[in-house]
Amino acid sequence: MKEMVKVDDYAKQITEALSKGILLSTNGDKFNAMVIGWGALGRVWNMPTFTVYVREHRYTKAQLDKTGEFTISIPIGNPDSRINQICGMQSGHNIDKAKEAGLTLEEPEMIKTPGIKEYPLTLECRILYSQEQELPRIPEDIRERNYPQDVDGTAPLANRDAHTMYIGQIVAAYIIR
Repeated sequence: MKEMVKVDDYAKQITEALSKGILLSTNGDKFNAMVIGWGALGRVWNMPTFTVYVREHRYTKAQLDKTGEFTISIPIGNPDSRINQICGMQSGHNIDKAKEAGLTLEEPEMIKTPGIKEYPLTLECRILYSQEQELPRIPEDIRERNYPQDVDGTAPLANRDAHTMYIGQIVAAYIIR
């Protein structure tokens, strides 16, 4: 069962959870969820949006480019830490993250990417705009810390790959009960 909600009523909870890790999911070749700690809830072109940033060599990036949609799943309470470990450190290219992390997938409302019962606050998003970062335009201290050029582009945390920003229009918001 889903309870439809107003995103603005959960803005504080969403932004606080982001720093601890929330899930960005895609459903292209197969379902995939990755942990993100960067993002922004807001309004663009007078629409409610969620902006995500995904590195060039991530399996998720290819899926976003292919499908043009994603879900954001936010925990309520204390989620199983194994979910963040599997979805944050493993590639969906190599494993079935839903199976390995024990995720219960819930039918979406407006798009084809499901929500996750274990992270019940769900935002369904359609991509409105994407833009690749230009590393020279990023302040040097941030660039050195987040984009070290001596690290392989497949490294799970900081690596040399720039991000692509995706602005997604929030087309449905609900809590999975």
